[in-house]
Amino acid sequence: MFHIPLRLVTCLTASLALLAPTLVAAESAHAAAKRIRLGSSADVSRGSWSGPAYTMNGSGAVVPATMTRAIDAIRGGTGTLDVVVIAASAPGSGSTTPECDTVMGLAGVNSCTTWTLTTRNDGNNSAANSDIRNAEFVYFAGGDQCDYADWKGTALQNSVKSVVAKGGGSGGGSAGHHINSAVVYDACGGSVTTDEALYDPYDPAITFTTGMFSWPNYAGTINDSHFVTRDRMGRTMAFVARAIEDGLTTGGAAWGVGVDDGGSLFIDKNGLATAAGADTFVVLGDHRPEQADPDRYLTYDDYKIWRLRPGGTYDFKNRPTCGYYLRSVVDGIPDRDLYNGTPVTNCG
Repeated sequence: MFHIPLRLVTCLTASLALLAPTLVAAESAHAAAKRIRLGSSADVSRGSWSGPAYTMNGSGAVVPATMTRAIDAIRGGTGTLDVVVIAASAPGSGSTTPECDTVMGLAGVNSCTTWTLTTRNDGNNSAANSDIRNAEFVYFAGGDQCDYADWKGTALQNSVKSVVAKGGGSGGGSAGHHINSAVVYDACGGSVTTDEALYDPYDPAITFTTGMFSWPNYAGTINDSHFVTRDRMGRTMAFVARAIEDGLTTGGAAWGVGVDDGGSLFIDKNGLATAAGADTFVVLGDHRPEQADPDRYLTYDDYKIWRLRPGGTYDFKNRPTCGYYLRSVVDGIPDRDLYNGTPVTNCG
């Protein structure tokens, strides 16, 4: 993801008046943080929730189909819940709350609050963390995942974890998709293309953050976004090889999870993922790369790839051992047609 200018949040337009928005200035110690709340001014009070549930989106926007499933799963089909959207920058044009605009149109939502947090210190903003802890779903907006990775070690990290721990959920789109994986391609050294990553899996632009979030049933994953649209299969292959070679995952395996533009992966509390909107790809590397060294082309034999068309599923709790097709990279050159293949059925 590219770095983009940090945004300033303005007052809501009169057209949102029926949703009773409030704009609250953050405490003076964190003057850069801004808050806009839509819907009820009071949080839902309830003893238990039925999640966790997650949405992993290939582009930044909320996908109503999977967000509705997450909301229904968390509230158990009854009552309402509160959502917090976290952004490190504001949209370049249009609404100042695009994610909450969509969320407030869905059933089962009591409120949606957008927090724009532009510095690392904002991760310790007490008002923002109070809203997060009181919410039942946290959505990371698109932007730059390096900004989100910078909040590792702040109160925000634990606040988001507490939402999942109480049976709520987490998710995001584009950069927000990246930050929700176990190993985060953080793009703090800049964005990398497929060709660059395959030619040198230790390209300076390939940097990772670990230990941010470790969601149940989602261990060993590296998310990638805009997957087919920006031809990112090859770079995900490089990420997977690096994660194994550098011991960023356990058991000598790593799973890339690539979601295309307009696509979304809903994951329930049992780890069952269902694709919606566009294709999702799960890319498994289950052995050390044949060659992965600085300034040398990547060589890796037999990645196992599952292509999930809308409605397709993948069980992250009991990870499948069949149904994949195989693709390899030799001296930085990948097999043809990385996005299609005949699934292996005799998996032995």
